[in-house]
Amino acid sequence: DNGYICFVSTTSMIFFVMIGSFAYHFMRWQLYCAYYLFWAWLFDSRYKNKLVPHQYDAFISYNSTDEPWVIGELVPKLEGEQDWRLCLHHRDFEPGKPITDNITDAIYGSRKTICVISRRYLESEWCSREVQIASFRLFDEQRDVLILVFLEDIPTYLLSPFHRMRKLLKKQTYLSWPRAADHPEVFWEKLRKALQTRNNPSEDNILLRLTETQ
Repeated sequence: DNGYICFVSTTSMIFFVMIGSFAYHFMRWQLYCAYYLFWAWLFDSRYKNKLVPHQYDAFISYNSTDEPWVIGELVPKLEGEQDWRLCLHHRDFEPGKPITDNITDAIYGSRKTICVISRRYLESEWCSREVQIASFRLFDEQRDVLILVFLEDIPTYLLSPFHRMRKLLKKQTYLSWPRAADHPEVFWEKLRKALQTRNNPSEDNILLRLTETQ
């Protein structure tokens, strides 16, 4: 009976929509936690039994439009002057390997991930994927493995769709390049200290805001 089948299908659909709406309203944070746990387990399962030393000190996540600053400012300072080992897309990704695997291997193969954030970065699908995987690792390992560097002042409302990033700003290391215009040496010193932390939040749970030193 087609009418009976349509009735059952429609009723079931309405029932599941109502259950989903109530669950989202009353159990929103539990669902967020379950979502993070699932993806953290998914990405970490391939690495948890590998005790291989980190190949890099930091993986640099950035949008191609911000490459001039990364190549002209960040890399010479961190690699040239401070002797850190950095992982960069164009230089260190394995040719012919799926991009997602390259990103995951780079993040887990580095002690930390530095996200160079701009408006274009927030609009990029692959940059969003990179900060997402880095957040999964942060959530799973509970270590200070993520550093946020803002290349421009971004209003809070533009971060509204990026729930994870807004929460990270409240407790993770982040630096602002525009606020370092008068004191760039303080910016680089803060970044050096962030890279030196031992990834233990109980020992190195520091919040590096450039404005605190001005």
